[in-house]
Parts: sequence; C-alpha cells; structure tokens
Amino acid sequence: MTTLIAITGLGVLCLIFEIFNLRKAIIPVTIIGLLATLGLTISEYGTEASYYNNMIVVNNFSVTFSSLFIILTTLIVAMSYNFYGSHLTKISDFIAIKIFILSGAVAMISFGNLAMYFLGLEILSIGLYIMCASERLSLRSNEAGMKYFLMGAFASGIILFGICLVYGAMGTFDVAEIASLSRSAELPAWFFIGVVLITIGMLFKIAAVPFHFWAPDVYEGAPALTTATMSTLVKVVAMATLFKILVVLNAEMSYAFQIVIVVLSIASMTVGNIMALRQNNVKRMLAFSGVSHAGFMLMTLLTLSTSAGTLLYYTSAYALSGIAAFAVILYVCRHNENEDIVNFHGLGKTNPALAAILTAALLSMGGIPIFAGFFAKLFLFSDTIEAGYLFLVIIAVINSIISIGYYFKLIVAMYGKESNEVRTGIPVLYYAVAVIAILMNIVIGFFPSLVLDLL
Repeated sequence: MTTLIAITGLGVLCLIFEIFNLRKAIIPVTIIGLLATLGLTISEYGTEASYYNNMIVVNNFSVTFSSLFIILTTLIVAMSYNFYGSHLTKISDFIAIKIFILSGAVAMISFGNLAMYFLGLEILSIGLYIMCASERLSLRSNEAGMKYFLMGAFASGIILFGICLVYGAMGTFDVAEIASLSRSAELPAWFFIGVVLITIGMLFKIAAVPFHFWAPDVYEGAPALTTATMSTLVKVVAMATLFKILVVLNAEMSYAFQIVIVVLSIASMTVGNIMALRQNNVKRMLAFSGVSHAGFMLMTLLTLSTSAGTLLYYTSAYALSGIAAFAVILYVCRHNENEDIVNFHGLGKTNPALAAILTAALLSMGGIPIFAGFFAKLFLFSDTIEAGYLFLVIIAVINSIISIGYYFKLIVAMYGKESNEVRTGIPVLYYAVAVIAILMNIVIGFFPSLVLDLL
C-alpha cells in the first residue's frame, strides 16, 4: 500500500515542479523517488498484509512484480530527457503520465478486489491512450492513439462484462471470498463465462493471437518511447495480472481450457514469428516479436501452481532485453522519420558498442546462451514438459529457431552493410540505460536463482 501511495505522490510532485518552473529537476528527482520507492517495496518482501477491506493485498507475488515494474519505469524515465529534449515545456506531463501508468500497474498486480483491479487497468490504459497520440502533428501518432483507444475500450468492456458475471455468480468482488465460494459443489455457469471474458480481455492487452491485430500499427505509429513502454512494461503487467487472476479466483483450469491455451500459445508464436520475418520496420518487427513472446508467456498458465517464479524470470529477461534494444533504437532513429532497418546499416562500424548491445538484446530475445532469454525458455520448457505438453515445447523450439531469422536480419544490417549516415554524439542516458539493462539481463542469466527463488 505504501508503494502505491509513494508512486502516486511522486506523480503529483512532477506536476507541482512544473508550477514552480523546476523542469530540469523533474527527471533526477523522479529517478531518485523511484529508487526510494523500490527500496520501500523490497522492504515489504516476506510480509502478508491487506488494506482497506482487502482492496490491496501485499504478498511476495505483488512485491516482486511491483519491483520489476519500478525498475522498468526508472529506465524508461531515464531515457525521457533526451527523447523529450525538444518538448521540455511538456516534460512534466509526459513524466507524470508515466508515473501514473506505473501506479495503475502496481494496483493491477496488488488487487484483492476486482474493483481495484479494474481501476488499476483503466489508470494504466488511459495514460497509454494519451501517450500514443502525444505527437499531435503526426498522422501516424493520431492513428495509433485512436486504434489503441478503440481496441482498449472494447477490451475493457469485455473485462467489465466478465467481472459483472463473476459478481452475479458470487455476490462479491472480493477475490478471497470468490476463491472460497468457488470450491463449492455447484457453481453457476456464468462464473466460468465471466472468467473466460476476463481472460479474453487480458489477451487483448498482451496482444496474443487472435487479439493482436492492433499491435503492429500502434507500435509503429506511437512515439518510440511509448512503444518501448508498451512492449516491455505494459506487456509484463498484463501477463502477470492474467496469471494472478486465474490463481486468485481459484478458476481450476479444465482440460478444455488448457487445450484452448495451448492453441492460443501455438498460434501466437507461429503468427508472430512468420509475420515478423516480413517486416522492414524495426518497431513493427518487435511488435510481432512481442506477439510471439506472448505465446511463450501463455505457456505458464498450464502450470499455475508452480510457474510463478518462471513467469517472473521470463518477463524480467524479456523486458530488460526489450529496454536495451529500444535504447539503441531511440539513438539510431532520433533524427529520422521512421524506424526502417535501413537506418541501422553500418552501426557495427560507426558505433560498435551500441551495435553489440542491440545484438545481445536480440540474441536474448531469440533464446541464445549466455543471456537470460535462453534460461527463461529453458525453465519454461521444463515446466511445460512436466505438465505433459511435450508437443507444445517442440513447436516452441521450432518457433525460437524461426525467430533467429528476423533478429539476424537486423544484426546483418548492422555489421554487413555500409553506413548511410554519419552518427555523432551518443546521448549519455541512452547509452547508460542500454548498458545497465543488458548487464542486468546477463547477470540474471548467470545467476537465475536471484529471480527464480523469489517466488
């Protein structure tokens, strides 16, 4: 609870700084505040508590994922100074919205009541609608904002309908009471329909097939830093929340439900990878890559009782490599109107360090040793095999091999092509964020127990 209060207060402080024209202090103070909040959150590890009639629940699951969200937001905020350098008069708005998105994320993962879950979802979503359309003079940004708003509104409506059906079946929004009642001999059919509708709404949010069609256009049209936020923070939040919902509602997954999850997982991996092979825009490529990774993450739903640590590890590895990749993309494309692969030609010669970081991030996403992405898939596949789905793991391995094709297309462009522009002056913060993110990825790759043992 203290984490949520601290984050909300930090967002308000950003707006107060604007009143007193202290714009230069906003980002440093925000980063310090986020790090202090991270320490506050970690201090709650190992405790079990609930607040306001179980509206907010603090446990190891909420603490660890909240800590991951805060780390990702800190890295994103650090890149904001260079990204919004030409819009310093609006920087307080941009930073405050990112902080409020984080508050929504923490509310979503800490809910003990379905009303709090939906409130957190809307706080996060509204902030993203604004950020997607924040480049008012860009037609692509306006299109992205409108598409994301419409798809997000439909998804939120489906989720709300599901919550209403669950409430109608159980007579309460409190998830502890719902879990207790769900153990009774006979349950109304609309309880299961409600759980299915909530799951469908969350599948929209994580961009899993067949609910992924908004992602490529929105990722391409939104400002690059917003795309980085959606690709890393938001996807991780949505997946972790879906996992928690299915656990806390005690919605014991029937064999038919598991088969549906298997089909969605296979479809997401396959469609995402095949479509990514055809892309020349790096943001669209990473959008389809994200669809593919959503398919991998869905595999954790087949072993709800044992895979919380695996989900935390996979999302950490994926998000950190995504942050590192986007830090390089922001640098390379900062003066260009698009993020086409042509912009990356010769980066290995003009800037070997950043090219190496982007290569490492892509290899981690592809599941190549020594990076955390390899061990994340290894642990995920091990859990899935124990659950009796060997054929799903075989398909996942094939898809991992396919993904190397489009990751290497970008790597070849960096090292095998001649540069078509002169690149001078690396923004220090982009460089620092890229280095920190990829080092954290490598560290948890060498020492996976640092993350796996938390849950």
